[in-house]
Amino acid sequence: MQIYLPIAEQSLNVFLVLGMGGVVGFLSGMFGVGGGFLMTPLLIFSGIPPIVAVATEANQIVASSVSGSIAQWRRNNVDVKMGLVLLSGGVVGSVGGVQLVKVLRELGQVDLVISLSYVLFLGIIGTLMLVESLRTVIKSRAGQPVPAKRPGQHNWIHNLPFKMRFKRSKLYISAIPPVLVGALVGLLAAIMGVGGGFIMVPAMIYLLRMPTSVVVGTSLFQIAFVTSLVTILHATQNQTVDVVLALMLMTGGVIGAQIGAQAGQKLKGEQLRALLALLVLAMCGKILFDLVVEPSELFTVSSSLGGH
Repeated sequence: MQIYLPIAEQSLNVFLVLGMGGVVGFLSGMFGVGGGFLMTPLLIFSGIPPIVAVATEANQIVASSVSGSIAQWRRNNVDVKMGLVLLSGGVVGSVGGVQLVKVLRELGQVDLVISLSYVLFLGIIGTLMLVESLRTVIKSRAGQPVPAKRPGQHNWIHNLPFKMRFKRSKLYISAIPPVLVGALVGLLAAIMGVGGGFIMVPAMIYLLRMPTSVVVGTSLFQIAFVTSLVTILHATQNQTVDVVLALMLMTGGVIGAQIGAQAGQKLKGEQLRALLALLVLAMCGKILFDLVVEPSELFTVSSSLGGH
């Protein structure tokens, strides 16, 4: 059953789109990530122009992250104050990112920049997460004590100014690192069509030293607002949000997020991080493969809006 997508200017199978939305929503609820690192490349592989995939996926992440954050809110796993500080940086990053996409689109380089951004960030983050999680698993199976990262444990962040107290996370730290993390996530949301959870979750755990129990919910809380802003900016400035495609992705995403939140409770933290790292690296490898392997047809007429 095919449906025509007006902004993407092509047809896709309805059940394929719903299935992709469900998988991404499941990942959102389980890992605390928006899932855009998986969905945006999948849409591009399906023939959707990259700039439309980025803007539309930001819209879909709104639904799945809101659904996932509500599920976490009910478990009291959201640090609202930390989420708002992250959001303040996210707004700045989002606005700057959408303007950058607009410039790159005019230069005809937006597709290449999107692909290279995925390879760079997914490769680095996936490798770091996989190494750390595997080291933790090996130590725990060998009976060696795993050093606990206690909330509030001192590091260089405690020497920075503008300190704030975050009661839910049991932290008293500078507001500067959360604002910078939020700004980076907002920038990535605009350029890559991702929620940024694959950067935010590790940053909250290892940099801010937040308790793992509130990391997922707080991440989703911030992602929901940032991706809403990115969607509005892309729709008004670049006209690249395909509402028909987004609605189908949302439908599958909302259902998948609730199932993922339940499944995530049954796995240990290091197991979740290892699975997420493998997914990130797999997608990175696919994008890199498509960039370096010579296409079957060297000269084609591209339907990508990024080339205009």
